[in-house]
Amino acid sequence: MLLSILLGFLNLGGGEIFAIMAIVLLMFGGKKLPELMKGLGKGIKEFKDASKGVDEPKEEEKK
Repeated sequence: MLLSILLGFLNLGGGEIFAIMAIVLLMFGGKKLPELMKGLGKGIKEFKDASKGVDEPKEEEKK
């Protein structure tokens, strides 16, 4: 849903998305890209938890 809203807002087509993905792949390389996406996912999760007010201890703090 978020992707469709973003694409509608930016009015991006398939060619533009492909070009952006190719540029990102060239800039960061295939080995670094999964690490970047993992970090982005963690950041989004932390932001959602903070916006909901979730105050549960993290897994690192449990250990």
